[in-house]
Amino acid sequence: MASTSSFASNSHYCPRWKYVVFLSFSGEDTRKTFTSHLYEGLKNRGIFTFQDNIRLEHGNSIPEELWKAIEESQVALVIFSKNYGRSRWCLNELVKIMKCKEGNGQTVIPVFYDVDPSHVRNQRESFAEAFAEHEFKYKDDFEGTQMVQGWRTALTAAANLRGYDIRDGIESENIHQIVNYISSKLCKSAYSLSSLQDITGIEAHLEKLNSQLQIEINDVRIVGIWGIGGVGKTTIAKAIFDTLCYQFEAACFLADVKESAKNNQLHSLQNTLLSELLRKKDDYVKNKYDGKCMIQSRLCSKKVLIVLDDIDHSDHLEYLAGDLGWFGDGSRVILTTRNRHLIEKDEAIYEVSTLPYHESMQLFNQYAFKKEVSDERFNKFSLELVNHAKGLPLALKVWGSLLHRKGLTQWRSTLDRIKKNSTSEIVEKLKISYDGLEPEEQKIFLDLACFFRGHRKKRVMPILESYDVGAEYGLDVLLDKSLIFISNDDTIEMHDLIQDMGRYVVKMQKKSGEPSRVWDNEDFEDVMVNDMGTKAMEAIWLEDVQNLCFSREPMENMKRLRILYIYGFHTYDDSVEYLPNSLRWFDCYGYPWESLPENFEPKRLVHLDLRGSLLRHLWTELKHLPSLRNLNLNHSRRLMQTPDFTGMPNLEYLDLGCCSNLEEVHHSLGCCRKLIMLDLRDCQILKRFPYVNVESLGSLNLRFCYSLEKFPEILGTMKSELEIKVERSGIWELPSSIQYLTHITKLNLSDTKNLVALPSNIGKLKDLVKLDVSRCSKLESFPEEIGDLENLVKLDARRTQISQPPPSIVRLNKLKFLTFGKQKSEDGVFFVFPQVNRGLCSLEILDLSYCNLIDGGLPEDIGCLSSLKELYLDGNDFENLPKSIAQLGALRSLYLSNCTRLKELPGFTRMPHLETLNLPNCINLEEVHHSVGFLKKLLRLELTDCERLKRFPALCIDNLEYLDMRGCSNLENFPEIFGSMNLELKSGIRYLYLIGLENLVALPSSICKLNGLVGLDVSWCSKLESLPEEIGDLENLEELDASYTLVSRPPPSIVGLKELKFLSFAKQESQHGVYFVFPPVNEGFRSLEILDLSYCNFIYGRLPEDIGCLSSLKELKLMGNNLEYLPQSISQLGSLQSLDLSNCSRLTQLPEFPEQLDTIYADWSSDSICNSLFRNISSLQHDIYASDSSSLRVFTSGENIPSWFHHQGTGRRVTVKLPENWYILYNFLGFSVCYSGSLIETKAYLIPLCDDGLSWMTRKLKLALPKWSTESNIHFFLVPFAGLWDTSKANGKTPNDYGLIRLCFSGEMKKFGFRLLYKDEL
Repeated sequence: MASTSSFASNSHYCPRWKYVVFLSFSGEDTRKTFTSHLYEGLKNRGIFTFQDNIRLEHGNSIPEELWKAIEESQVALVIFSKNYGRSRWCLNELVKIMKCKEGNGQTVIPVFYDVDPSHVRNQRESFAEAFAEHEFKYKDDFEGTQMVQGWRTALTAAANLRGYDIRDGIESENIHQIVNYISSKLCKSAYSLSSLQDITGIEAHLEKLNSQLQIEINDVRIVGIWGIGGVGKTTIAKAIFDTLCYQFEAACFLADVKESAKNNQLHSLQNTLLSELLRKKDDYVKNKYDGKCMIQSRLCSKKVLIVLDDIDHSDHLEYLAGDLGWFGDGSRVILTTRNRHLIEKDEAIYEVSTLPYHESMQLFNQYAFKKEVSDERFNKFSLELVNHAKGLPLALKVWGSLLHRKGLTQWRSTLDRIKKNSTSEIVEKLKISYDGLEPEEQKIFLDLACFFRGHRKKRVMPILESYDVGAEYGLDVLLDKSLIFISNDDTIEMHDLIQDMGRYVVKMQKKSGEPSRVWDNEDFEDVMVNDMGTKAMEAIWLEDVQNLCFSREPMENMKRLRILYIYGFHTYDDSVEYLPNSLRWFDCYGYPWESLPENFEPKRLVHLDLRGSLLRHLWTELKHLPSLRNLNLNHSRRLMQTPDFTGMPNLEYLDLGCCSNLEEVHHSLGCCRKLIMLDLRDCQILKRFPYVNVESLGSLNLRFCYSLEKFPEILGTMKSELEIKVERSGIWELPSSIQYLTHITKLNLSDTKNLVALPSNIGKLKDLVKLDVSRCSKLESFPEEIGDLENLVKLDARRTQISQPPPSIVRLNKLKFLTFGKQKSEDGVFFVFPQVNRGLCSLEILDLSYCNLIDGGLPEDIGCLSSLKELYLDGNDFENLPKSIAQLGALRSLYLSNCTRLKELPGFTRMPHLETLNLPNCINLEEVHHSVGFLKKLLRLELTDCERLKRFPALCIDNLEYLDMRGCSNLENFPEIFGSMNLELKSGIRYLYLIGLENLVALPSSICKLNGLVGLDVSWCSKLESLPEEIGDLENLEELDASYTLVSRPPPSIVGLKELKFLSFAKQESQHGVYFVFPPVNEGFRSLEILDLSYCNFIYGRLPEDIGCLSSLKELKLMGNNLEYLPQSISQLGSLQSLDLSNCSRLTQLPEFPEQLDTIYADWSSDSICNSLFRNISSLQHDIYASDSSSLRVFTSGENIPSWFHHQGTGRRVTVKLPENWYILYNFLGFSVCYSGSLIETKAYLIPLCDDGLSWMTRKLKLALPKWSTESNIHFFLVPFAGLWDTSKANGKTPNDYGLIRLCFSGEMKKFGFRLLYKDEL
């Protein structure tokens, strides 16, 4: 293991590492394999890693940024591989790394990937060859010779360090070990050295908190951090989180739960928690109840660290971390709260006290003087301020920031104001910061405190900018004063006490009769009913109002109202009479009236959002709104007409989406030259939309405008890029003025069912990048000018009527994606693709699926498509492909499924990059071209149902991951295997399906090179007689299905398959004269869980005697064999749960049962079999007594009650008259029972002949049912006599004085069988 001495020796030195890990590697050897997997492992653990993704390793010089990255990395992981020594880049990198180790104390960890450490240390083997080349190159160059010697020195020094030799290990385990080491040792040190040093007093807090968390104990704990607001609970929680998170599988810091729960509901927090801990962002649940269940089910086996910051309601804990059992062993949950009662009594509580004097002074100085030395003149004032703060960190931070770089006079006046307003509440003290703001800054602060805390900055800034004040500057001032902060997700945040202080200011205004803001519904009602303080009102922000009344007089008095925001409300008023013309921002979701007041003409209104309203129209006459930039009326389903836009010259965003009754857009919209976004999606009856001005337009959405037949005329000259969406509209054609949309980049006309043609001048849209006409079912052709779209990158013409693209299409030399694919071929319409003529030079994807291509439909020069990577030709009718297709050198995927007439394939020699070859259902294909064997990069090959395929000579498996040959019924030989798989480099082919290859006689031995194979299925290969002798080399094989083949003697090596879990050689019926011989186990098959040898024609001696060595076997199926008895070692199968011996007609006795067996199938018509069953059950329960609470073993089997049971019937009660002298000492064992149904409880009663009511023997039976039993199965159990008889209750009676046995069942009993069991019958 790598040494950590560099950390210990530099404990006083604290470099600010930019990266935790720097990866040095040979890209040729490991970039796409080990290094990429290691990088992902480090990234997933939150370890910031530098990996150079653009390495030109053939050069000498290394970019300056790479040198800097090495210097700024705490750890260098050097991955030595065979070609590392050949790369001068790598060697120079290593020299720099070793210098940094000596000079800066970085840690260097060597990883020997596929080389011996001694070869690196002494430059042998591949390193010797590499250095021979280097020395030859620089033999006449003194500086070069010195450089080579430096490389040797660096290699020797690095190889002498302790590291990881991973040549023979499992890659995933090695990566896990390396990541764990770095995470546990190095990240911890990095954080503790740098991040904690600036947090005053944090060490003492962490020490005390760690003693309560007790991470070393592997249980689940919840610890609460409790204290007043502003005392530093969140800071402490974040510090402990950052120092401990590396020790957990996953960690989540859920910040500001109280506010988040208010704004986003608990299920949103649950989704955040699950996304963080499962490392996959998703909306897992829609309500808190589902979330509660999912957290428990998904995290119960995961060791996690969770911080729930600022909880203030029992629901927060109940639905986010409701029980210790929700999380895996070793998990820790940390809460921060002001409410101690939220923390359970049995949970640890860490109470955060205020700072002691010296730490308070330290924290205050940190903010008041930053890195400057404290001036002695301020000492007196500092002392007084620190005393007033009484150790509250928030006050110290705010006051320190307030006084930074201020003079003595300001310090003195500030201190005086704090003294005058001194109360027991820190809120009064914090108000000093507010008083120090300019009036416009105060206005912004109060809006943030009252309305916008927790909102995204992007959403809030337009509101603040509507005030005609410097919003960005004002925000910066508040940040500098520590009154607000911006979170990592760009959310405006502030401390609770700061918010309380802001709202306190407004409440003081209310007491004086002049409130400036309202956010409480009751306060708004006071304003409307009592006309209280309306003249000072600046902003109203209300959510979820039940009943709202707009009184005219109070509204008329609100001359200063800037913001009116109401989200969802009910009202009993028929109309609203007045709205203030001073409004700058008006949001009213669900506006309940048919129009706005006639006298409402707010000249400075910037934003009007009435989405979801009941409006029929805004106004009936022209209004002048020169400042309006955003008008949103979407989902106003009663809106019938838009306003006149003449008076809105600065309109930028107009949203009329889903206005389902809108029939016309006013023609004056053509005057809006500043319009950036216009949304008319889903206006289903819109018929008239005369003009649109595109001078500033960036987005036009006309999706689902089914009734709009004419595209609007274009006005203005375009200045910016434009995206147009017209899919599923009723438009018949595009106007000729479309040519003026010179900067349009995206045009989506998909599903425009009435579109017949595109205008010829569409070729003038020189900036068009994407054109989508897919599913335009009447579109029959493209204009010849389509080739003039010189910047077109994507052209989608799927499911159109186009069958002959114009020749000019090949001039689209920037086109990367082109499709004419159909759902199915159309009879009589044959597709013809034009000659390429060396055009389409950038085309990467071409889809001509189901285009009814016949021979000649594809151009003969298709091989000229030099950039083509994916070619889709599925479902076409050609018999042969153009010969030039073999020249597609860049091709990675070729799809030819359902090409039922295809007879031969091209050569693949010139397709070295081909990764996917898809040929399912090519029923006339007889041969796979031999050159497939040269495709070293082939990942996926599918040949399903190629019924006539006879020849498939060779296959390269270097990169193969999937091969499917099911249904190739005429294939006689499996292809010869070339290449090999290195599990440390790639996953390789994992599953091989050869089901139903009816002519396959044998598998080649080369198939055993597939050492990454997990599943092999050769079932129904009805002529397959043997498996390769080397089958045991498939060291990762987990499933082998050779059912319904002729294999009768598996090779001995098969027992070496140590990972095998499923094995089947089952037949449909036994073959006369062919006896199956299973090789000795020899302690192999250590993982085998299911073994199926049904109808294999076993006879005595053919089943291995050491079968009991199969320690993991859970299911053994031997049905239909000729066995007379089974090996005794079966009783040693400690994991066996199910044994199937049905239809073994010669079997006369069952073996001794293994301990876990609970399901057995056999011939229950045989009395000897039934006898041996209960002999086994009796031996398992011989030590049960009447006072015992042990469960009775229950065994499950088929469906019918055996005739062996003398008493049979139905019902929930069994009463059997016992014969005279039924009890024979040492011979009578008990009562055998068989039933079908579902039992809840069973009771047994032994009743005397002369019933005195006092001597009944009663026993409640506890039945240990098998896990997978069903009502249709029959179940066997034995009520032992010793478990029922209790001499102390017999009142002197003997067993033969009892004449009845009764069993009572609760539950559903369908059938039962009953028999007295005697030892001499067994």
